Amino acid sequence: MSENNYFKFSNRILIAPLLGVISIWSVYWLELIFVTNFNVYGIFPRSWVGLRGVVFSPFIHGSLEHLYNNTIPLAILMASLFYFYKNVASRVLIYGILLSGLVTWIIGRPSYHIGASGLIYVLASFIFFKGVLTKYYRLIALSLMVVFVYGSLLWYIFPIKDGISWEGHLGGFLTGMLLAVVVKARTPLPKKYIWEREDYNEEEDTFLKHFDENGNFMELSDNLPEETHTSVKVNYHYKKDMRDKE
Repeated sequence: MSENNYFKFSNRILIAPLLGVISIWSVYWLELIFVTNFNVYGIFPRSWVGLRGVVFSPFIHGSLEHLYNNTIPLAILMASLFYFYKNVASRVLIYGILLSGLVTWIIGRPSYHIGASGLIYVLASFIFFKGVLTKYYRLIALSLMVVFVYGSLLWYIFPIKDGISWEGHLGGFLTGMLLAVVVKARTPLPKKYIWEREDYNEEEDTFLKHFDENGNFMELSDNLPEETHTSVKVNYHYKKDMRDKE
C-alpha cells in the first residue's frame, strides 16, 4: 500500500473521537439530571456483579475534573488511532476495553474502578509500541510524540497516589502493549530506490558504469552517438547584376 492511499483523511477520524467524548459527557450529564451516581456500575474486582463494569466503567466518571482530564487525551489518541491505524482501530478499541477491564477486575483492590483512563492507557501504549515495531518513520515519529506529550502517564501505573486506579492504568498499559504485538496492522510500504532492492546488481547499473575503479568519471563509447558520414550537396543561385542591363 502506497503512502498516498494509506494516509488519507476519512470521516471516521472525526466521528469516532467525537462519539467517544459525547458518550462519556452524556453519562455524566444523566447523573446530574437524575441526581444519581453510576459508580456501582464500575469494575468491582473479583465480584461477578462487578464484571459488568468491564463494559460500563469507561463511561463513568466521579467528578467534572475527572471527566475533563480524560476528555482531551481520549479525543486526541482516538483520532490518532483512526488515522494511522484505521484498518485495526475498531478492534483495538473493543479488545482494549474488554482486556484492560478484565485485568483490572483480576488485580484491582476491592473498590469501584471507573473512568476512561484505562482506555487512554491502552491507546497510548498501543500507538507507542506499534510504531516502534513497524519501523516506519512516520509511525515512529508518532510514537515519539506520544512519549513527549503523555510520557508522564507512565508514573501512574504504580501506586503513587491515593484515589487513583493504578490497577486500571497498569491493565490498560499491558493491554496496549499486547495488542501492539498481536494485532497485525497494514502499514504503507516506503518507496525503495533501485539500489535498495535485494536483486540490485551494481555491474548492471548504467550510472555506475561511468566510473572506473578509482572513482574517476569516464565517457562510455557505447553511449556516444555514432558518427554518420553523408555527402552534402550545395546549390548556389546567382542573381544577375542589374548594372549589366544598363
